[in-house]
Amino acid sequence: SRPARSSMLLSVLIAALSLQGHSVPARASRLATTSRVSARSLVMLAEIQFVKGVDEMVVPDIKLTRSKDGFTGTATFVFDQPNFLLASSEPQGEITGMYMVDDEGELRTTDVNAKFSNGKPKIVESVYIMQSPAEWDRVMRFLNSYAASHGLGFNNA
Repeated sequence: SRPARSSMLLSVLIAALSLQGHSVPARASRLATTSRVSARSLVMLAEIQFVKGVDEMVVPDIKLTRSKDGFTGTATFVFDQPNFLLASSEPQGEITGMYMVDDEGELRTTDVNAKFSNGKPKIVESVYIMQSPAEWDRVMRFLNSYAASHGLGFNNA
């Protein structure tokens, strides 16, 4: 039956995430035990915002670096013509940083810079610095949720 199949798919996905060293939210583990779970239930919404409460529609290129000792790292987000720069978005609110929002909460950086072409902002680059393995893990959970929410994949450089 369809609900049993969805539950089995969810259980397989949770097992795969666990084997890869990812933590699985308790909520997802509980969902796997119910018989009426859809595969979409596991996808947790994650969004990037520059104006609080307004989701950025442009998907960034994201580059990750990590120190050899694993304690520090950076996530660099590059947005090509993000929608928050459009004149129509000005009344939406003040830009005070980049916010990564998901079901666990919010990550924030104020390291946001624009690159201009012909006097107009074209590229926005934002850097999030991770200063502990726990912070690295948290950012990776956000990025996995963001990828799942937006149908994205991962390319190892």
